[in-house]
Amino acid sequence: MDDRINLLAKVARTPHSLGAEAGISTQRSILMLAAASYGSRPNDETTIPTGFDPFAAALFESIVEGAYLVATADGVFDDEERVTFERIVTAACGGAVPRNHIADLVADLADQVAEDGVDRRIQRLALGVQRQEQGLELLRIAALIAQVSEDVSDVEREVLVKLATACRLDASAVDRALEDVKTSLASSTS
Repeated sequence: MDDRINLLAKVARTPHSLGAEAGISTQRSILMLAAASYGSRPNDETTIPTGFDPFAAALFESIVEGAYLVATADGVFDDEERVTFERIVTAACGGAVPRNHIADLVADLADQVAEDGVDRRIQRLALGVQRQEQGLELLRIAALIAQVSEDVSDVEREVLVKLATACRLDASAVDRALEDVKTSLASSTS
């Protein structure tokens, strides 16, 4: 399982090709950039400047929430799956966000989904997505999580389509994201 987590994290950290079609060039993974800001969130003892960007932190939370919604789409998210999800996200952040912060975020997301429902959470998370390439990154990371089981279920695909729509992307972006992830996973294992 450690090898699979490391592979998924490596693919998540790698800049993607989805934006190339729209003329968007990414030198670094948007997830990594947003995680760096989220990880520098000031606390009571922090002196400014911290490098914290609240918009990047909101984007990070949106990306993680999108992945979380796909991971929980089938209604089953036991302790083992939660720990695996947290390990994947932590590794994908390249150490920029400690695992206990990811665990706290996942616990908050569980509470918010229970309170608001999936559709409302999708609409809320889309507020943190300002540009097309950010929506594509959110969709790519969610598609990566859908590939954890190596078979995307109908309910996971439905959540991916809702995420794409909320991020102002067309439904074909889901197929492109899933194909990009499959290609990236295959090339990383060879």
